[in-house]
Amino acid sequence: MGVADPDRPLTGFRIGITAARRADELATLLTRRGAEVLHAPAIRLVPLADDVELEARTREIVAAPPDLTVATTGIGFRGWVEAAEGWGVADELLGALSAGRVIARGPKATGALRAAGLREEWSPESESSAEVLSHLLADGVRGLRVAVQLHGATTEWEPLPDFCDGLRDAGATVVPVPVYRWVPPDDPAPMDRLIEAAVCRELDAVTFTSAPAVASMMMRAAETGLVAPLQHAFRTRVVPVCVGPVTAGPFDAMGIPTTAPARARVGALVRHVADELPARVPTVHCGGHALRMLATTVLVDGEPRAVPRAGLAVLDALASRPGAVVSREDLLAALPGGGDDTHAVETAVARLRSALDAPGAIATVVKRGYRLDLDPSPDDGVPTVDHEERVP
Repeated sequence: MGVADPDRPLTGFRIGITAARRADELATLLTRRGAEVLHAPAIRLVPLADDVELEARTREIVAAPPDLTVATTGIGFRGWVEAAEGWGVADELLGALSAGRVIARGPKATGALRAAGLREEWSPESESSAEVLSHLLADGVRGLRVAVQLHGATTEWEPLPDFCDGLRDAGATVVPVPVYRWVPPDDPAPMDRLIEAAVCRELDAVTFTSAPAVASMMMRAAETGLVAPLQHAFRTRVVPVCVGPVTAGPFDAMGIPTTAPARARVGALVRHVADELPARVPTVHCGGHALRMLATTVLVDGEPRAVPRAGLAVLDALASRPGAVVSREDLLAALPGGGDDTHAVETAVARLRSALDAPGAIATVVKRGYRLDLDPSPDDGVPTVDHEERVP
């Protein structure tokens, strides 16, 4: 019996990547661990020096310095200062910000502030916008002019507008700063393919490294009429993996559970994926083999087997009732496209058996249908399945 390679725990898994930045690094780290990667950048960043909206807001802040500034990301704040240098107002901008209080959302924003010669008054351990908002509301912001560095464009899918609204409701005047403003990618075709793969259950997980990536994906799904099926996929069979709580914000608003590493870093994200995904997949012991069903692959004793889509549908139906007989009619209904000829089931089962190369795993029950031939437990002789929830 084969044994899974501990250095390649993601063998057989198919994972979507939505990152615009550091996508190559993320893909390399995942493929080294055995995953197949489908990449579709969800956003395109507008060059800061060319962003007329950011320049206008910067000059507004220079002319009327805020009482309080909230820096949310390191790359965004650094890019803002670099863009201001290009416009010849960097010193004026930093002077205006230093005249008031400065809050950093996390360590990266803190590092960028200090590199620019500013000192943060406070920063939360959680890197959470919600904690920053709670802190500011506890101190009181009525009558204050507050500059808030946004993560990107504001849409119904992003959580940051709630942050700004919370400040406004408490009596603050909010000056939103659209640093590294994002727009949808020029070519939507890769994102369309990624959405279709998720909807068709051809992905085990999709990784997200920013809230705008979630927003952009949902906006595109809405445009193509697939937002409801995509949300259903994320609630059931496709695991949304977020780099941190800010990125998970749009999913939280939709009531979709996510998983994330303890630290919001790309390396930690990859390690989390490598630990989390295999733990979610149940193992079925049948015919003397250990079967684990992934989105497009079946692991047989740790070895990946490419299985046709119809075969995966049959195996999924059998595994949903492990050890029980599943009729040809029920299996026919589970096949992609359905049909009315049970011969299609016999063909799918034959091809599935050939692809698995696991003799005895699928038993034929004459005149009734098929079942997984579960192995008895070595402890009590009762057939068992290692049950683990695939989706939280």
